[in-house]
Amino acid sequence: MTKLPYEGIRVVEFTHMVMGPTCGMVLADLGAEVIKVEPPGGDNTRRLLGSGAGFYPLFNRNKKSLVLDLQSPEGKEAVLKLIATADVVSENFKPETMKKLGLDHQSLKTLNPRLIHVSHKGFLPGPYDHRTALDEVVQMMGGLAYMTGRPGDPLRAGSSVNDIMGGLFGAIGVMAALSAREHTGLGCEVQSALFENNIFLVAQHMMQFAVTGQPAAPMPERISPWGIYDVFRVQGEEQIFLAVVSDTQWAIFCEAMAFADLQADERLHTNNGRVRSREWLIPQLRARLGEHSAADLAATFERHGLPFAPITRPHELLDDPHLLATGGLAPITLPDGERAGQTAQTVLLPLALDGERLGVRRSPPRLGEHSAELLAELGYSTADAARLSQTVQKPA
Repeated sequence: MTKLPYEGIRVVEFTHMVMGPTCGMVLADLGAEVIKVEPPGGDNTRRLLGSGAGFYPLFNRNKKSLVLDLQSPEGKEAVLKLIATADVVSENFKPETMKKLGLDHQSLKTLNPRLIHVSHKGFLPGPYDHRTALDEVVQMMGGLAYMTGRPGDPLRAGSSVNDIMGGLFGAIGVMAALSAREHTGLGCEVQSALFENNIFLVAQHMMQFAVTGQPAAPMPERISPWGIYDVFRVQGEEQIFLAVVSDTQWAIFCEAMAFADLQADERLHTNNGRVRSREWLIPQLRARLGEHSAADLAATFERHGLPFAPITRPHELLDDPHLLATGGLAPITLPDGERAGQTAQTVLLPLALDGERLGVRRSPPRLGEHSAELLAELGYSTADAARLSQTVQKPA
């Protein structure tokens, strides 16, 4: 691809954690120049441990880092000069924080009427918008944790699903606003929120109630729509997910596994019949399939075009042959921490344009890596740029 879709679009980003940075990463991967404005001590996400250790290097690739103290008059002046050159401002701070800095939508649209302002929040304006939201908070209050866990044991999903998808919807809103600006010449405010994103995720269960009158049961207790759609424990205590979701697949499955008696059983001739028979069918299948290895079952299911999946841990995907063969992973240089300067594999956006994946043009930036060039572009001398962009490395 000779030119990425959003080359020439400049995004100024005031974001941290996952939601806002995801929006910027999508736009950056698509070619936009995304400038991450960080305080002198840097984005606190750079220093997270545990399950947050991957946030900064994953969601900040293809961006530039500019350090400015927005509490100082000089830093505020510099950032307003930068915004005057921008197409998009992206932020996920509290509304009062942005308003106090004079960086809210109403203030900025006076400076730049073509500016698109995308705001990532916990809730869209309404009765809850004063609350502090986190992914886990909205999963609990939005029905997702109830659906994921066992009855009486709500469980958050195993990924920052609302933060990531909220950032995706923010990016979609920016794309729509850029398209509209082609006709109106004016920018607009885009709002994306964790809670509303979560409601979209559970909308299928809300609609299920509307259609059937029955509340949705948590996933571990749901009435499966398919006769076989389960994780099976097999030889060597390994596990494998196996599915048979059509009458044609049932016939293929029985023949492949030499289950002639099950194939002849009239109770099992239709999917609905198999669903009604799950109480006795699944224990019988567990006993029979348990005599096989996971590798043998996988080979049989793959050979016959039946759905199956190994139970994979996330880090094992770094060696996944499909991801490696299709270019789904790309190298970056880690910017922070004990492994700063080392190479790691990052996951690219799950799409291709004209058969090409959207790759890494820039590794996640070191703190203030692009301050000098960006401030020089705004007309600051070398000395003034150095003074404005002084960095303060906070301890990890």
